[in-house]
Amino acid sequence: MAGQPLIYRGQGFSLRRDKNRFVLPNLFRGTVRESSGSQVLCLAKHESWNCLVGYGLSRVAQFEDIIEQEREFAMKSGQPFDRDMKAMTLYNYHEIPFDGSGRFVLPEDLATLAEVDDQLYFQGAGQYFFVFAPGALAAMTEPQFKGAQVSCASLAKAELKKAGRA
Repeated sequence: MAGQPLIYRGQGFSLRRDKNRFVLPNLFRGTVRESSGSQVLCLAKHESWNCLVGYGLSRVAQFEDIIEQEREFAMKSGQPFDRDMKAMTLYNYHEIPFDGSGRFVLPEDLATLAEVDDQLYFQGAGQYFFVFAPGALAAMTEPQFKGAQVSCASLAKAELKKAGRA
């Protein structure tokens, strides 16, 4: 429906495959394609968690509004706000092409920042989704991560078995 926000929901998992590629899960692929108008995935390091944030190109058009909303909130609550830092954080993303099957190469700097080895767990979060290395997700101690940790372990087990790596 026109005007409706694009929503990322559900979970997915990918193993690193031939040519150093991962696969964007089908659940997210269509939404990214719709958001970008092409097969371009945007990935950035999460501001505070040890993971990546994924979205389509249409989200970039919202960045200035996000900055302004956070500035207004900081002013009203008497907290400091650094517009340049927030802008640098938001605009520091990679545009990563993917093919019709969702295959993409994760840039080395993002893999390093998120401690990615050969597995990715995808978790829908509404207007964007999170991409975790399973080990980094398992290290999260907040109880709110438990559901994602269980889903990740279950999906990893199934994918490793399917790939003959179990």
